Amino acid sequence: MAESVNTQGVSEETPKWRIVGPGLVAAATGVGAGDLVATLLAGSLYGYVLLWAAVLGCIFKIVLVEGTGRWYLATGKTIFQGWRSLGIWTSWYFGIYVVLWGFVYGATAMTSSALPLATLFPGIPLNVFAVISGIVGLAMVWFGKYGGFEKIMTVMVGILFVAVVGSAVLAVPNLGGIISGLVPRLPEGSLFYVLGIAGGVGGTITLAAYGYWLKEKGWHTPQWMKVMRIDNSVAYIVTGILAISMLIVGAELLFAANIALSEGDDGLIDLADVLADRYGETWSVIFLVGFWAASFSSLLGVWNGVSLMFADFVVNYRKHPKDLSADKAPGSGSKQARAYMLWLTFPPMLLLLIGEPFALIVAYGVLGALFMPFLAITLLWLLNSKRVPQQWRNKALSNVLLSVVALVFIVLGFQELYNQVAPLLGG
Repeated sequence: MAESVNTQGVSEETPKWRIVGPGLVAAATGVGAGDLVATLLAGSLYGYVLLWAAVLGCIFKIVLVEGTGRWYLATGKTIFQGWRSLGIWTSWYFGIYVVLWGFVYGATAMTSSALPLATLFPGIPLNVFAVISGIVGLAMVWFGKYGGFEKIMTVMVGILFVAVVGSAVLAVPNLGGIISGLVPRLPEGSLFYVLGIAGGVGGTITLAAYGYWLKEKGWHTPQWMKVMRIDNSVAYIVTGILAISMLIVGAELLFAANIALSEGDDGLIDLADVLADRYGETWSVIFLVGFWAASFSSLLGVWNGVSLMFADFVVNYRKHPKDLSADKAPGSGSKQARAYMLWLTFPPMLLLLIGEPFALIVAYGVLGALFMPFLAITLLWLLNSKRVPQQWRNKALSNVLLSVVALVFIVLGFQELYNQVAPLLGG
C-alpha cells in the first residue's frame, strides 16, 4: 500500500523521527570540539550563570538555518545563488574565503579528530592519526551516497549524546542551578564571553550548507517547508541539550573543584583525566570516543557540505542570477566538489608538519570574523526581497530574531577583527 503524502510533504504513515536528517547533519558538522570546550569553560568559570547564553546560541542557529532552508525551498535556488543575486562582490568574498578557510580548517579538523585517538593509543604519533583521519574522511565522502552519509552522521550524534549527556548525569546536576541559569545575567567581565557562547554553539560556514543537504535529501519545493522546520528544530534542540550538558559538567566537576583547563581541544583531554579520576577509566574512554565523534563528524560534514558549496560557486559564479537554479548546482560526485575535497585533505597536511604561518592565520581570522555577519545580513536582505514569494518572506518575528542575530555576530566579528589586528599594531 502506497503511503499518502500531505501538502506539507509529510507521509501520513511515516514516524516523525524519520523526517529528521539534514538538520542533524548540519548540527553534527557545526558542533565540534571547540564548541564543547567553549561551553565547558563557561561552566568551569561561572557555574550555571551563563546557561541562558548556551540556550540563546541554539535559538540563533535555529533562526539562521531555518532562513537558509526557507530560502532554498521557496525559491529553488541555493544560498550561493542567492548571494550571487546581490552582486558580484559576494562571489569575490565567498571565493577567497572558502579557499583560504578550507586550507586552514583541513589541518584543524584532522588534528582535532586525531587528538582523542592519540590519547587512547599513545604509542602512535598524533600526526599519523591526523593524516589517517583526513584520508578516511575523504574516502567516505568521495565514494559514499547522501543516504549513507546521513546515517553515519546520525550515529555520530548518538555517540556524542551518550558521552556528553551521560557525563552530565554522572555529575549530578543541580536542578536549582539550572533553573537559575536560565535567567539572563551578566557577571562582571563576561559580556564578550557570553556573546562568544551564544555565537559559537555550532556556528560556522556549515550553517549555510543546510540547503545543499536539503537538495541531496530530495526536499526541494515549498511543500517540504514544515518538514524542514521540524528537522531543523529537533536537530538544534539536540544541540542545546549537548551544550547544556557540557556546561553542567563544567559547573559540577570543574567550577566546584576550582579545576582549570587547557585552552583549545586539549581542554577535553584534561576533562577526560578528571572523569577518569572521578568515575573510572571506562567512562573516560567513553568520553574520548564522544570527543572523537564530535570532531570526526565535523570533518565529514565539511568534506561533504562545503565541497557542495564550492562546486556551486565554481560552476555558477560567472552566470547571470536569472540563469541560476538549484538544478545547476553540482552534486558531491562532481569534479568541482571532489577537487575541493582534495584541497581540504592533502595541502593542509603541510600545516601539520610546518605549523600554521602567522600571516595565513591572521587572514583566516579576518575573513572568518566576517562570515557569520555576512550570512545573517544577507539572509535578512534576501528574505525580505521580491526574490522570495510573498508567502515565504520574513514576518515581523523573523526580522526581529535575524536582526538580533546579525547584531550579535557583527559585535563578535569586530571583536575577532580586533584580536587579529591588535598584535600587528602592537596593541
